[in-house]
Amino acid sequence: MKVYGDGMSACVARVLLCLHEKETEFELVPVDLFACHHKLPSFLSMNPFGQVPVLQDEDLTLFESRAITAYIAEKHKDKGTDLTRHADAKEAAIVKLWSEVESHHFNPAISAVIHHLIVVPLQGKTPDAAIVEENLEKLGKVLDVYEEKLGKTKYLAGDSYTLADLYHVPYTYYFMKTGHAGLVNDRPNVKAWWEDLCSRPAFLKVSPGLTVAPATN
Repeated sequence: MKVYGDGMSACVARVLLCLHEKETEFELVPVDLFACHHKLPSFLSMNPFGQVPVLQDEDLTLFESRAITAYIAEKHKDKGTDLTRHADAKEAAIVKLWSEVESHHFNPAISAVIHHLIVVPLQGKTPDAAIVEENLEKLGKVLDVYEEKLGKTKYLAGDSYTLADLYHVPYTYYFMKTGHAGLVNDRPNVKAWWEDLCSRPAFLKVSPGLTVAPATN
């Protein structure tokens, strides 16, 4: 398997986390985002939207990090960590449910905050404080739901670590480096969950690549 991307990208890190959890060999093919190599014709032939990551596995080419991780978890379902709870239809459905929650509720809010605290300053622009505050409020409401859920189960989809948890890791890692980490730390169950996620061996292999420093405001 080849993964095209840059390890500092949260979406690329999602895929790398999954590969490490599944104990699967892969090659990371660097894509220089600052030089806009993801917009070159050679890259657009793999992903017409010009975004990382891209996965190539023999004659299969995939883009979109969640689609890639779902494929990896299914192909290697009997290796490494069981990320989908595939042996039990009800447990697998709960994993999909909380994965959808991450995609539709958590990710839009936290990614907007990280965009304004990381990407915008890199572009030499000033973050929009109103957008940051609006999305911090949205994120807080999501984390209130998580706080209640994680008071009942160790992980979002039950007592096993799954894709539903993994999807949260890269953006949360960046978020915890901002001045807004209290949104996590002030919720005991969410804080314990996060400390568990970021202590996993797979994450310790991926985190050195998450090198972009966000603004602290």
